Amino acid sequence: MDSETYLAEASLATDSLDDDYESEWVDDGTLPPDRYLDRELSWLAFNTRVLELAEDPDVPLLERANFLAIFASNLDEFFMVRIAGLKRRILTGLAVPTNIGRAATNVLADIQARAQELQERHAAAFRDLVKPQLDTAGIHIETWADLDEADRERVDEIFSLQIFPVLMPLAVDPAHPFPYISGLSLNLSIRVRNPKTAKEEFARLKVPSMLPRFVQLPDDGSGQIRFIPLEDLISNHLGDLFPGMEILEHHEFRVTRNEDVEIEEDESENLIQTLERELLRRRFGPPIRLEITDDMDEVTLGLLVRELDITEHEVYRLPAPLDLGGLFEITKVDRPHLKYRKHVPTTSVSLLPTETSATPDVFASIDRRDILLHHPYESFATSVQTFLEQAALDPGVLAIKMTLYRTSGDSPIVEALIQAAEAGKSVLALVEIKARFDESANINWARKLEKAGVHVVYGLVGLKTHCKLALVVRQESGVLRHYSHIGTGNYNPKTSRIYEDLGLLTADDQVGKDLTRLFNELSGYAIEKKFKRLLVAPLHLRKGLLKRIKVESDNALAGRPSGIRIKLNSIVDEAIIDALYRASSAGVPVELVVRGICVLRPGIKGLSENIKVRSILGRYLEHSRIFSFVNGGDPQVYIGSADMMHRNLDRRVEALVRLTDADHLREIDELFDLAMSDATSSWSLDSNGDWTRHAHAKDGSPLQDMQNVLMRQISARKRTGVLR
Repeated sequence: MDSETYLAEASLATDSLDDDYESEWVDDGTLPPDRYLDRELSWLAFNTRVLELAEDPDVPLLERANFLAIFASNLDEFFMVRIAGLKRRILTGLAVPTNIGRAATNVLADIQARAQELQERHAAAFRDLVKPQLDTAGIHIETWADLDEADRERVDEIFSLQIFPVLMPLAVDPAHPFPYISGLSLNLSIRVRNPKTAKEEFARLKVPSMLPRFVQLPDDGSGQIRFIPLEDLISNHLGDLFPGMEILEHHEFRVTRNEDVEIEEDESENLIQTLERELLRRRFGPPIRLEITDDMDEVTLGLLVRELDITEHEVYRLPAPLDLGGLFEITKVDRPHLKYRKHVPTTSVSLLPTETSATPDVFASIDRRDILLHHPYESFATSVQTFLEQAALDPGVLAIKMTLYRTSGDSPIVEALIQAAEAGKSVLALVEIKARFDESANINWARKLEKAGVHVVYGLVGLKTHCKLALVVRQESGVLRHYSHIGTGNYNPKTSRIYEDLGLLTADDQVGKDLTRLFNELSGYAIEKKFKRLLVAPLHLRKGLLKRIKVESDNALAGRPSGIRIKLNSIVDEAIIDALYRASSAGVPVELVVRGICVLRPGIKGLSENIKVRSILGRYLEHSRIFSFVNGGDPQVYIGSADMMHRNLDRRVEALVRLTDADHLREIDELFDLAMSDATSSWSLDSNGDWTRHAHAKDGSPLQDMQNVLMRQISARKRTGVLR
């Protein structure tokens, strides 16, 4: 698992945080005003759960280091987007009260204080828990003081040959203004004195990001793996950079900038050109956090605060080393026994080759019955990727249409679309170039696809296209057939190995017609109408879910079977939450499995005593969105791309598809049973917003890990050939 695990949809800060506090929902005054939790603190609570995994001695050691890096990267993005946006609205006078009615300035102070606490706890987890155990395991992160004379001689050579030539010290004086400090760069502040004039000077040195964050030391014959932080190595060679000068002070610091992108869309402007201008501005966003080592002197700090124009509340004093996101490099050490046991995804039983064919025929398999895929337990490469690759080569395929929100750098999905276009097929790719932090990559993909003859569109003005859809139109015996894929995750082969997602492959004609109409709306000027087997945002998704929740409430009041089970990344939307409160009050049992933000308060008598909220984190990022309703005994179950947030429901094109196969409905029920079981390791949310981890039984034995259970179950399914 790498940084993309918790970042790409990556990245949880942006994936789980709403863009603003405004929505069309209006409080009708019938429910208590204090029924929501603060969304920002709820996100910080999520990252706290990530940190708890890093602190857990039962988690393999290098995975604990990985969770430390994930926590750091998550928090970086939280500052770049969430805190930056909040500060921007305060400064421009556009800030509105938060979802719990508090002034934005008060919330900003609270989350800055909480962020300081968490960063200190994070640093302590590395220093006191993970680093000592790495030392015991023979993986040492040394300091210069730990090195003997022989080591220092070897390191001197490494510095001279591999590091010194790329360093660029920048003086600050009347002839050299204070340099631009790029966001998330690690820097050294250096104060020197000229011994001849006794004049003191200041310089800034950027730690090169293209070099390894931790430099591996030469083998000393002990069999130990040893590293030294790059900035520590540089700090102890400053004499080579400032010959003849006396080094007075040197300290690490790191700046986080506002890197959110705001696009004012105008139908008369070229969207790509507008976005490219904004991406250039992103690099020069205002600073919103200054991290410094806790030994920095006041003279240097005063200079940085003044030149960066930040407040004392935006300064975070932390022990070295800063930027523990660099621990991702340490986790690449080849020590399998210190990592999660390797899991190889299986091929879905429905897509295995038959006795009469050495290679699977994906279209024949889908034609037999709907196929529910569960990644990464089941392979993305041998299912969705193969589906599109076969479509590109199949002479019977006339057209391929799909959405691309995020994909990998060497995407076989994109290559399949290009191959299909070059073969003369009609190919439509809706590339969402506004996918945060993937904008540049998606612009490049769009241009590459266009060059190959693919029809590339960018969706609708004012809306992001977040749905995960692929449609293949195939001619069979003179009749056009539709083969569809609707998923909960991106068409990204890399993250599909570490994101937990669901996907439906179906030849159902109604789904095909729904997708045909939806793609026509996305590429043309059609007005969205209701669909048969899909729920689509922004016009109908919220309404459809509210209707289903209301049915459960009515059924409970009438004594009929009722129940709601929802699994998602985040739940913030007030209209949905209030509907769940009313369902709970009507006696509907409501179970929520929420990875990130949850502003709903469960367990309040008379309001939410029938609502239970669990959170599950582990080696895979729980990413699927499922909406299950008992419906009086005739279950209605949907999977798709949408979280319950304002932006997903109001400002994005999202799609849910209804599952109809009885085996698939049973599989979803079993998934919820496992997630909500007291025997499963999880976190539970109380009415005060506190998450409590349940990882051990009363006798001290570890509770079952849901992801491990699913690995075993799905592997067993392949061995037995059961089509589930």
